[in-house]
Amino acid sequence: MRPTLDRVADPSTYRPATGTIPTAPGVYKFRDTHGRVVYVGKAKSLRSRLSSYFADVYSLHPRTYQMVHTAASVEWTVVGTEVEALQLEYNWIKEFDPQFNVRYRDDKTYPMLAVTLNEEFPRLYVYRGPRRKGVRYFGPYSHAWAIRETLDLLLRVFPARTCSAGVFKRHNQIGRPCLLGYIDKCSAPCVGRVTPQRHREIVEDFCDFLAGKTDVLIRHLEADMFAASEELDFERAARLRDDVAALRKAVEKQAVVLGDGTDADVVAFASDELEAAVQIFHVRGGRVRGQRGWVVEKAGTERMDAAEDSSSEVAEMVGQFLTQFYGGEADQAATSPDTFAPVPREVLVPELPEDAGELQQWLTALRGSHVSLRVPQRGDKKALAETVARNAAEALHQHKLKRSGDLTARSAALQGLQDALDLDSAPLRIECIDISHVQGTDVVASLVVFEDGLPRKSDYRHYAIKEAAGDGHSDDVASIAEVTRRRFLRHRADAGGGTASSAVPAGDLLESGAGEDLGDGGDLATHAGIDPQTGRPRRFAYPPNLFVVDGGAPQAAAAQAVLDELGVTDVAVVGLAKRLEEVWVPGDDDPVILPRSSDALFLLQRVRDEAHRFAITFHRSKRTRRMTASALDDIPGLGPTRKSALVKHFGSVAKLRVASVEEITEVPGIGRATAQTVHDALQPAETSG
Repeated sequence: MRPTLDRVADPSTYRPATGTIPTAPGVYKFRDTHGRVVYVGKAKSLRSRLSSYFADVYSLHPRTYQMVHTAASVEWTVVGTEVEALQLEYNWIKEFDPQFNVRYRDDKTYPMLAVTLNEEFPRLYVYRGPRRKGVRYFGPYSHAWAIRETLDLLLRVFPARTCSAGVFKRHNQIGRPCLLGYIDKCSAPCVGRVTPQRHREIVEDFCDFLAGKTDVLIRHLEADMFAASEELDFERAARLRDDVAALRKAVEKQAVVLGDGTDADVVAFASDELEAAVQIFHVRGGRVRGQRGWVVEKAGTERMDAAEDSSSEVAEMVGQFLTQFYGGEADQAATSPDTFAPVPREVLVPELPEDAGELQQWLTALRGSHVSLRVPQRGDKKALAETVARNAAEALHQHKLKRSGDLTARSAALQGLQDALDLDSAPLRIECIDISHVQGTDVVASLVVFEDGLPRKSDYRHYAIKEAAGDGHSDDVASIAEVTRRRFLRHRADAGGGTASSAVPAGDLLESGAGEDLGDGGDLATHAGIDPQTGRPRRFAYPPNLFVVDGGAPQAAAAQAVLDELGVTDVAVVGLAKRLEEVWVPGDDDPVILPRSSDALFLLQRVRDEAHRFAITFHRSKRTRRMTASALDDIPGLGPTRKSALVKHFGSVAKLRVASVEEITEVPGIGRATAQTVHDALQPAETSG
């Protein structure tokens, strides 16, 4: 089923005649019934691209389907080249801010070090905000304290003015410098200690140092130091020595990451179904001069070109990000010509977008000289790219943790689920099941529990699923029905509504997050709803408020059918589909569409992802144990105890395979003869030529 839209338009009502669409490159806009631009795209051939939106709307990607049904008209502009199309697309996205285009906008302003070259006595200070003409900027930096620390270190070498206009004027009137002037961290131009020309020279040396000309300045100071020493001016020589040490310390804080003095930006992404984290490291002169990173919503924003299904999502994000980021940098550079070039010589990305050639031409035009856009393959650049990728993954992880740990957000999520699903009360206990298998083999399931919006890992459970007969492939719908039945039979048993011998088949529940479950055929007839030892309800003596299955309408219907069969009427069931994060309620023809940025959807997604992670972990361990057992099964003289002892001692069959006979005999219970048998059996068979 397709998502229900607030305002649905029929694409056939505004479809342009194919013959009227030019074949030239261009940029197009989709508008809704109110005339608002909802999507902007570019194409090498407008006719081919636009026709793909209307040929068969039901074969479109779901996001594209939603866009064409939200729109009510389409218009286009023909351009001369694909590079012009790229520029026009950027301008329109910036102007119209369309709903279905990704918004790579930083949600915070990063601090920079500003130098007011447009003043008689230039000033150094920490600055946030839009760039201004006549001001040179260095950065951005992740933290303001990093700028202040560097600035404090360099002021003893470059004693430039850092005070505001009011402070400068006041000390000029009283004829006495501020504290920094007394401790030689300011040349005190306010009281005439230096001329405007000399003060500007100090500021320009400071700018050269931050721009990467460190070696030249250090050599110059060292030469002055030696000259002062030869002239027996030891006081000045000592001061210059301290200045050189301060500069070297400042240089050490900006570690060299690329030894060849490369100017490059390194970009990386980490994403899930809802959000994407982007990190960019600015490397100038081989050193990391700045770092930026932020998290953006992916809701309905991926590029919806005709070839989107065949191209990588990361490649699409790269193209979108570079266009918007460097377009914005170029706009800022236009207002501040004294700043550095908006685009470096190299841009290193995880994957190349489909229009990499045109994008590289566009970046070259922005810089005014050649720009290389490529994926690092080896060496220091690849290592740095991996570091940036780890930063992006960590940023996304911290963003998720911060959001899930917010009490207000959790309360809003639970209330949002109650309202959206029309529940009688907020779902304080949520359980979710997920199925994992490889082509129908080693089929397992997981059940995770969230209480008050937080995971309750002591209640997690693993299930082993019987593989489907016939073709050997597991039926996910049947597996979900089986797990649902076993979970709620356990609820009835723990609540005193039945015995395990009649309710839970022997050996059904194999493992749990806290230890072995009681689903092994043990006598549960004496277990009431309250644990006699703790006085607390047994873990499954009460049902969840909301039961979530990983899947769409068929999976949700299967779980609901089991609850109806067992007479469970106080549990709400929903299925969470992965493609559009649709919430399916059994019996409804259309899904519930939660806002993509809502706390309610974020909580459901986190529950589903945790169930998936828990199932995958168990599936891997089970498959490893099976493969380990099969490698030792054919060795005579090895029973379950000895096999377990060998695997436990060596950690894996691979390590056992390379062990010597003497090392194998160190395992308790393994004699020399058995060790020799194991060693010979695990050696690869020799082949004759």
